[in-house]
Amino acid sequence: NPPPPRGRYCVAFDPLDGSSNIDCNVSVGTIFGVYEKKKDKADTADILRHGDDMLCAGYCVYSSAVELVFAFKGHPVCCFCLDPSIGEFVNTRTMRIPEGGGKTIYSCNEGNSANWDQSKGYSARYVGSMVADVHRTLLYGGVFLYPADKKSKKGKLRILYEGFPMAMLIEQCGGVASTGLFQGSVGRILDVVPEHIHDRCPIIMGANRDVDIVMGFYEKHGVAVPK
Repeated sequence: NPPPPRGRYCVAFDPLDGSSNIDCNVSVGTIFGVYEKKKDKADTADILRHGDDMLCAGYCVYSSAVELVFAFKGHPVCCFCLDPSIGEFVNTRTMRIPEGGGKTIYSCNEGNSANWDQSKGYSARYVGSMVADVHRTLLYGGVFLYPADKKSKKGKLRILYEGFPMAMLIEQCGGVASTGLFQGSVGRILDVVPEHIHDRCPIIMGANRDVDIVMGFYEKHGVAVPK
């Protein structure tokens, strides 16, 4: 018998981001990143690699409308809306963080705020589904944060199927995706190399204007921040 067909790609994905919200009918979604296999037989080495190796990343958000947002590496980020009358996704817009940073919005879990520096002049908008919070950040501007803290020293969000795909989209929309202070230094999310499938890292991503403000807090406390 011939060997079973093997695809060229591996996909890391979060099938239901924000699942704790599903019983109260709050937005949830799916997040994914696509890699080309290194060899014929797939194994975890195909995805435990540098975030810049992703060929494609995206998410689908399930809410009052179903929207699919994705991009190939180095190409524009496109948004498609499901039209139930024809059963097809229709290209509705090209995503780009608003020029100048957009609205002064921050999205984070303020239950951890005792461990943070203070900031003024921003409106809080936190859904608790990463896919919904990042989707709003891409549309309106601002910043989404889930930093490391005393309780979660590596942050809470997973690198492979939350951090990497969203970081790729944020960067290709003109924004910044930083780990914040992680393992002794401040770096870019896509430069992290996960050791395990469910590894975590801190996340600070959004408009340059707003991420720069967060980076300023690190610099104020003597932490070197890459430009």
